[in-house]
Amino acid sequence: MPSLHDIPADRWTQLKLLATDVDGVLTDGTIQVSSDGTESKTFSVLDGLGMVRLLRDNFIVAWISGRASGATTVRAEELKIPHLVQGRVDKETALKELASALGFSADQCAYVGDDDIDAGALRWAGIGITVPQAMPSAVAAADCATERYPGHGAIREVCEKILSHRQDNSPA
Repeated sequence: MPSLHDIPADRWTQLKLLATDVDGVLTDGTIQVSSDGTESKTFSVLDGLGMVRLLRDNFIVAWISGRASGATTVRAEELKIPHLVQGRVDKETALKELASALGFSADQCAYVGDDDIDAGALRWAGIGITVPQAMPSAVAAADCATERYPGHGAIREVCEKILSHRQDNSPA
């Protein structure tokens, strides 16, 4: 599987939206459920800072999750993620709807996913990105994969790549 570095620079410079799955991308996929029904997830501070830096650079960030989760909502609010879509297993349709609402084409979108329900969105996006240990359907649909693992800086790696191409093209 190609790495982020194998994607031509012109494809990175076109991007305006980073959309990502949550469980298995922003987290390691583990969901802890207590006997009282409360759940918790572990998110990476590295990933959070990467997304905050994108947002500060006027880049759009969205999370598209197949399941609704209070923990996801709390983390998205904390990071001020402007677009949070939960409970949508039709990720490709959700991504297309969001891109259309924002006036973006597929080439202006990157999507990060790890499972079967992400495959359509991975194929549709200008850059489809997966993570180590992703399901075969996601790997087959993606253009490249991160070196870092989900929940351990994979999204930060993507954010840094996007930011490096935005800085390269900013006026001196």
